[in-house]
Amino acid sequence: MADKQSILNELENSIKQLQQEAAVEGAKKALVAGVSPVEAIDALSRGIREVGEKYAKKEMFVVELIFAASIMEEAIKLLEPELKRSKEKRHSTANFVLGTVAGDIHDIGKNLVKIMLEAGGFEVHDIGKDAPTENFVSKAMEVGAQLVGASSLMTTTVSVQKELVDALRAGGVKAPLMVGGAAVTEEWAKEIGAVYSTDAGSAVPLAKSLLGKGA
Repeated sequence: MADKQSILNELENSIKQLQQEAAVEGAKKALVAGVSPVEAIDALSRGIREVGEKYAKKEMFVVELIFAASIMEEAIKLLEPELKRSKEKRHSTANFVLGTVAGDIHDIGKNLVKIMLEAGGFEVHDIGKDAPTENFVSKAMEVGAQLVGASSLMTTTVSVQKELVDALRAGGVKAPLMVGGAAVTEEWAKEIGAVYSTDAGSAVPLAKSLLGKGA
């Protein structure tokens, strides 16, 4: 039987090398060997973080980041039952409410950001795509969000991000708002009092810097 460290290395490397079969086999080995599901997921997370860093440096393509995220999700599906059974929890950096604004049905970018944030230790509360502004506010209040993220890929919906800033402040939510998506620019983010996130690879360092935790 493989030892724990070799299994964890296999899981991490399977993501880095975009090997779906190896990730699934690694997850199965972890379960058989009694490896902590949290440790196994942390190993997968280390892999996706490296992929994200390479994507941010333009050393990998977005299609590879998407594939790495899907591989990680498949492995986590196998680990989740044991995680729930053991009631073991990963350490959470902060609560992060994430969604795509009302009127916009695109969510690939949002989903990538979610994967990267979860890999970075954030507790992500995903309210989905075409999410009404009030849903952002109510969820942020419900979970005591330290950060809120809103994606917009359409020029016709980017103005909703301004509405969201106003609604969050009116609701007493002081959490910084991170905005991103094809229709968003750094200038727009500054104009509405939000913070611009360039892509999924840079989302975690930015989020941690906003919390004063560094990259």
